[in-house]
Amino acid sequence: MTTALTTYNSKRDFTATPEPKGKKSGDAAFRFVVQRHDASRLHYDFRLELGGVLKSWAVPKGPSMNPADKRLAVMVEDHPVGYIDFEGEIPKGHYGAGTVQIWDKGKFFPINEKLEKISGRQALAALKKGELKIILQGDKLAGEFVLVRFKNDGKNWLLIKHNDEYAVRKKYEL
Repeated sequence: MTTALTTYNSKRDFTATPEPKGKKSGDAAFRFVVQRHDASRLHYDFRLELGGVLKSWAVPKGPSMNPADKRLAVMVEDHPVGYIDFEGEIPKGHYGAGTVQIWDKGKFFPINEKLEKISGRQALAALKKGELKIILQGDKLAGEFVLVRFKNDGKNWLLIKHNDEYAVRKKYEL
């Protein structure tokens, strides 16, 4: 039987890495985390707690508060909810080897086109369709964002900041 975390677990040796073992959790608390991951290439992992797992994207340039910046977000395997607090060193020779640090975290709220909050089930359906609108409440990231999947592509998405009161117009350096 495959689970949402089968791929995550198959890529790791939990006797050698400090990462949490993958197991599904209960209802979503609608938390998010952005982890700075200095692996073979520096990138930022954007994770949303949905469906008992962390839905995860690797964002090479990191999220931006500037609506003009459309950031590539490559969907990766689901991670366990326990990963939301993970920081540490993944040993050399292991999948994702490098330093993982929490860059930002907080709450998020999935929303519809009318900016009304929607349920976790509705958010998962929106993801499946290829477009999820969210409001982030973090220390660095705030306001409305959207994740939009490229047409005919299951992995590549764009993470885009909406033009709201939290948007910044200048280049936002990470």
